[in-house]
Amino acid sequence: MDKNQFMARIQENLLTDSRTDIKSAAPYELHNAVARAVMSDIAAEWNESEKRHNSRRRAYYLSAEFLMGRAVYNNLYCAGVLDQAKEIFSENGIDINCMEETEDAALGNGGLGRLAACFLDSAAAHDIPLNGYGIRYRYGLFRQSISNGFQCESADNWLEHGDAWSVRSEKDAVTVEFADGAVRAVPYDMPIIGYDRKSVNTLRLWQAESMGGFDFGRFDDQKYLEASEEDILAESISDVLYPNDNTEQGRLLRLKQQYFFVSASIQDIVRRYKKSYGSDFSSFAKMYAVQLNDTHPTVAIPELVRILMFREGMSFNDAFEIARKTFDYTNHTVMGEALEKWDVKLFKRLIPTIYEIITLIDAKREKEFAEKGVDSAKISSMAIIDGNLIHMARMAIYGSSHINGVAALHTDILKNDVLKDWYAIYPERFQNKTNGITPRRWIGLCNPELSSLITEKIGDGWITDLDRLSELKKFVDDPSVIDRFNEIKRIKKQQLCDYIKEHEHFELSPDFIFDIQVKRLHEYKRQLLNAFSIMDLYFKVKEHKLPDLQPTAFIFGAKAAPAYRRAKGIIKYINEVAKLVNNDPDVNGKLRVIFVSNYNVSYAEKLIPAADISEQISTAGLEASGTGNMKFMLNGAVTLGTYDGANVEIVEEAGWENEYIFGARVEELAKIRPNYRPKEKIYYTNERVKRVVNTLVDGTFNDGDTGMFGELFNSLINGASWHKPDNYFLLTDLEGYVDTKLRALYDYKNRNMFGKKCWMNIANSGKFSSDRTVKQYAEELWEL
Repeated sequence: MDKNQFMARIQENLLTDSRTDIKSAAPYELHNAVARAVMSDIAAEWNESEKRHNSRRRAYYLSAEFLMGRAVYNNLYCAGVLDQAKEIFSENGIDINCMEETEDAALGNGGLGRLAACFLDSAAAHDIPLNGYGIRYRYGLFRQSISNGFQCESADNWLEHGDAWSVRSEKDAVTVEFADGAVRAVPYDMPIIGYDRKSVNTLRLWQAESMGGFDFGRFDDQKYLEASEEDILAESISDVLYPNDNTEQGRLLRLKQQYFFVSASIQDIVRRYKKSYGSDFSSFAKMYAVQLNDTHPTVAIPELVRILMFREGMSFNDAFEIARKTFDYTNHTVMGEALEKWDVKLFKRLIPTIYEIITLIDAKREKEFAEKGVDSAKISSMAIIDGNLIHMARMAIYGSSHINGVAALHTDILKNDVLKDWYAIYPERFQNKTNGITPRRWIGLCNPELSSLITEKIGDGWITDLDRLSELKKFVDDPSVIDRFNEIKRIKKQQLCDYIKEHEHFELSPDFIFDIQVKRLHEYKRQLLNAFSIMDLYFKVKEHKLPDLQPTAFIFGAKAAPAYRRAKGIIKYINEVAKLVNNDPDVNGKLRVIFVSNYNVSYAEKLIPAADISEQISTAGLEASGTGNMKFMLNGAVTLGTYDGANVEIVEEAGWENEYIFGARVEELAKIRPNYRPKEKIYYTNERVKRVVNTLVDGTFNDGDTGMFGELFNSLINGASWHKPDNYFLLTDLEGYVDTKLRALYDYKNRNMFGKKCWMNIANSGKFSSDRTVKQYAEELWEL
């Protein structure tokens, strides 16, 4: 489309759909009209891409999460019409940012879901035949608000004004059968527009609907609720991402979700195969690779076996060998709690046939291990069905061709510790694929000012070849370039200040250092350690021990799972710290603290370009990779972090002198952990640590009589029945962390030197493009 065609389509859509025009339309009406115009413009290319990819080997990405974020600006950018849209809006006296209040598909909860979104973007940008499968959650995760310092959750109705970026494909609906009845899985297809329209791939999301629909007979009998009962029960499957599972009903719903989307997806893949190649499945694994994004989709392995056995008449052994050659498994965690385990009774109750197939798979594993000479005790300890539990990670490893970690350190931990028994048996299956991020959304779109400077210096080829950023190194000693970078950083900080003032009603100054920690709220990510460090700085400022400290704003953003009480207690504590600091006239000219509400992809697009310091402070060995650290690096922030996950590789790429690394490492913690006694060794002997930790219980703060702060205190000092004291080593790392943070804050005073550090982070971030990651998957796992 040229600009005139674009404008004509927008006007036509507004008139047809809303009976209005561009000057009178509401923001959501403008959004839908623009989306429909772009969808019409790419339709032929979308069909052509699908046809072309069907003619060769291709891959499918199964993920319970796709954290896509707001589609409109990204799609305009990748389709090459963003500048035209801006001109059209400007000429009509409209701020294009008005569309920010429309859809924002929060169909994920952090790095795993955002990684999936980045992979789809990169595959489309490089014409790699990769489609995604997931769930079309009606309400996504949840909308977060903060009331009196506490997290409050409400439904995130992202479909309130429709879904202009999806196409319902009724003809491809399938039936998913459970022991207690069947539901329809109806696909909605979302185009993934490759940069410069290299290709248009597809994310197919399944929506659960009832088989029978509205019961008119019951309604006519005035049984109004019963008339809709079947609809309500079916639709609950795709209502909410990760429903609370602390009851049996919640666990049943989670298992239904997983089987629902996996069964629908595998049925769809088999249908596609039969349409192209008929009923001879000997080439199935040659034509298709299916990537399991963590353990959530692992039930796909027995589901494919079920379909091949019972619908296609194949033997179990033949069906399983096809499945094993088809699937690959990405592990995203070393934490046992996240390596899914399901109660046998739930499987028998809900999907009994799948349970029977898993018993066959486990029996085959036992026989195969015995033939390999594996010790009988080890055969038993590696059982997929172990007592009353089904270990999904074990099934994923046994039923896949490849297993990959997502950072070099993480993969080493898998091989040498968490999955070492499996690695000993199948060393050829294990690979590393360090995560990456798409440079289109995470700098091209969200930081056009910095993108323009980069393009001015080295051309625009970096947008699809991030390694070319290394050419920026030659400008690091040019003061005019560093000055321009620092000016751009201040512009992004001012933009964030304006946004926070409007949405949080909180004043920040762009002249402060912006120290930012935004990510999922979990104890191992140690947002509490950050809050403790702020209290330590607070005491020092009050006692006049930090002369000439550069004013610093500490910005947090995170969502805690609704049932995760301790995480919600940390949010309350951070907000109590903020209230103390921000209302103390002796301190608030030096320190400011804010916890922004409802952190999501769109908020990240504003926070990340404005950051001076990126907080990546997980307990060493527990963050598999991280992708937030890469986004901050790409936008010119230094990393303040532990030697963990992708931080290890960031330091290797950018240099130790350009990051701020602290804390005990994996090998040190391995020595400390068995006899760790933080109460006796640290709390009682270190007054600095004790004073900070005591703020949880000494009356400094009020937890609203919930007992949350007392529980946090006990988890650090006394432990609990399920973990040792200070399980994430906050007390071990606190002093070193604060000292390293202070070094960064004082370094910032030399703006040219600090700017150089930031510039070198940008120049060395090429490795962390998801383009590189997806190409490695395509070549080394999927063999495309």
